[in-house]
Amino acid sequence: MENTTPQATATKLPANQTSKLTERKYGVVFGFVTLLFLLWGIAITMGDVLNKHFQNVLGVSKAESGLVQFSIFGAYAVMGIPAGLFMKRFGYKPGVLLGLALYATGAFLFVPAADAESFTFFRVALFILACGLATLETVAHPFIASLGDQASSDRRINFAQSFNGLGTIIGPTLGSYFILSGNIGETGSLTSVKMLYVGIGIVILLVAVLFSFVRVPALPFEGEHAHGTAQAAASIPAKKGLFQHRHFIWAFVAQFFNAAAQGGTWAFFINYGHEKMGLTDEVAGYYFATSMIMMTVGRFVGTFLMKYIAPNKLLATFAACNVLMCLIIAQSWGWPSFIALLMLNFFFSIMFPTIFSLGLKDLGRHTQQASSFIVMGVVGAAIFPFLMGRIADYDIAVAYYLPIICYFVIFLFGAKFYKTSR
Repeated sequence: MENTTPQATATKLPANQTSKLTERKYGVVFGFVTLLFLLWGIAITMGDVLNKHFQNVLGVSKAESGLVQFSIFGAYAVMGIPAGLFMKRFGYKPGVLLGLALYATGAFLFVPAADAESFTFFRVALFILACGLATLETVAHPFIASLGDQASSDRRINFAQSFNGLGTIIGPTLGSYFILSGNIGETGSLTSVKMLYVGIGIVILLVAVLFSFVRVPALPFEGEHAHGTAQAAASIPAKKGLFQHRHFIWAFVAQFFNAAAQGGTWAFFINYGHEKMGLTDEVAGYYFATSMIMMTVGRFVGTFLMKYIAPNKLLATFAACNVLMCLIIAQSWGWPSFIALLMLNFFFSIMFPTIFSLGLKDLGRHTQQASSFIVMGVVGAAIFPFLMGRIADYDIAVAYYLPIICYFVIFLFGAKFYKTSR
């Protein structure tokens, strides 16, 4: 029997708006965990800058450069479940420290990779770094949801996701300035990549050291409280397994295609700006950063609209808008198509957190395990850029027909398959 309706969702909003974002005793921890969202946003979008730079310096094709995303997002498939098990066994804080350690290790491995001028070595370094990102992402969502009144947990996640949006602006901006501009090191060398990632590694290590001294107050059991109540957990039949919840399965599928669309769109943004608009790589990189601003704006706008529009309906509407944007981009109409490329991120903005939230509804004791699986859905971004790259080697604009498949699946999830059942 269906028990989650747009009306039911809407009635919960006033409580969320009146509850405090967090409590004073959680203040320092809350700040650190929010920072994690920014840090993995920087790393994810930096990979899209590396895509173009490796094409220029290492002579790889667009399809081969798509393997950068395969290395990054493939780590989510490998690390999602182990990170969840590690968190369950040792707790949130050790999970964060493990993620930061892997992040820093991968960043420092850019030094020998650059010295060897090896695309394979770079992909190994990116994979290790991304294992850290996957660990942080698996831990951070339930962690931040537990830091306060559960009536405001959705607000905390959306607040933290806004800083993730800021990170996705910083990433391509840093990458464009340090890597694509030629301001650091000789043009066509890997010196700038090496220096930038050494700096990133040092910052991540510093964050890890500082967080190791932070005392984390006792928190409620995340499986019951991060996305529901103990009563909700108890109301689920004991014999009903996680994979018997259809809305969870569809959330995993939707997240897979959501990540696929993101990975493909971002991986070849700079190529599109260079080949179809005649922009330099550096200028195209700055436009990529602008598209991330559009995503951050879209996240705030989407959060506001959810006061009046059910999240699933807004998700379906934004997915339909991105189908239209992809059709315009594929026509290669100059600035109208390029503006549509910028707008993709505006409509993309709410998709990850909304799919995540809808997929965890009424799962009770299964919530923690479900969170790990939905994070693993990000592996879609490991596969799709390579497929788009094969088409982009012939025509970068035509490649943007492919994400339409992804947005159609997301539309179906938001329009119909988000519904929970007992």
